[in-house]
Amino acid sequence: MTAASDKPLRLTSFSHGGGCGCKIAPGVLAEILKQTSGFPVPPQLMVGIETADDAAVYKLNDEQALIATTDFFMPIVDDPTDFGRIAATNAISDVYAMGGTPIMALALVGMPIDKLPIETIGKILAGGESICAEAGIPIAGGHTIDSVEPIYGLVVLGLVHPSRIKRNADARVGDQLILGKPLGVGILSAALKKNALDADGYKAMIDSTTKLNTPGKDLSHIEGVHAITDVTGFGLLGHAREMARGANCRVSIDMTAVPFLPQVEHLAAQGFITGASARNWAGYQQDITLDPTITADQQALLCDPQTSGGLLVACDAASVEKILACFHAHGFDHAAVIGEVQHGAAGVSVVN
Repeated sequence: MTAASDKPLRLTSFSHGGGCGCKIAPGVLAEILKQTSGFPVPPQLMVGIETADDAAVYKLNDEQALIATTDFFMPIVDDPTDFGRIAATNAISDVYAMGGTPIMALALVGMPIDKLPIETIGKILAGGESICAEAGIPIAGGHTIDSVEPIYGLVVLGLVHPSRIKRNADARVGDQLILGKPLGVGILSAALKKNALDADGYKAMIDSTTKLNTPGKDLSHIEGVHAITDVTGFGLLGHAREMARGANCRVSIDMTAVPFLPQVEHLAAQGFITGASARNWAGYQQDITLDPTITADQQALLCDPQTSGGLLVACDAASVEKILACFHAHGFDHAAVIGEVQHGAAGVSVVN
């Protein structure tokens, strides 16, 4: 579609997969990373690629460590401002997932200049800027290219005290698992792409994906918080699996306790499921045990790729109420205890 077309422009029509559903499947990614050679790791690098954590962390001095992350993807929605807001929120989340405070961002922009009006591209960037303003950080630069598909995201830098870094690998046996946001963004986006999502469903999707995971920086100050990650493209099962493998423990998830966005379970039953959900399951099913009563729809929901998903927190039982209060104080009313960390082979069990 050109700028001169009289048909409504749909950003999602330019992308083969939207949001964090664009991620390379976990099994394929593992094979790719096997091909990379090792390199000397400086002692200042406190978090690298070893446990597939949300960001890298480099110690600057005894009081400060630098968090560095990047995230970008193709459109998950058609509204350009909403696309920019979602992509920026998603990228900034990685800093909060490490327990840090964002300080600055750089924009990553790839756009089909011959197909998208300049005004549309401007709205995407303005959407990202508005979320950065909410987070209290500037977009201090970036890089642009002319690309076949629209791509937008951020490099985000943050700071954290070296003793307060929250890795995805430090869960302990006996910890409770708390999920900050309801699941189902991938389901809603699949329905949206097929014109089957109503206004209420769209609002729920936007409200969730543009809500900054600000509790993360406060959670880093709570003694009982042992591990944090955010649930994104690999779905709840995939990111819980990373947490379990990093800690060499078994994560147990109670299906009945997992919160979902409005309409999600109904839409999943109607078949609005992303292809990324099946790719996720294929990539890590060997480490997952499902209760025999878990249905195919429920399995898809647990593998559903989340764009700008919620924080997954492992904490001691005595800190649960304090952590839930922290989430609620930041407006995360649906934060819930969804499972626990147990002895056992590294992986995830789902009970019903």
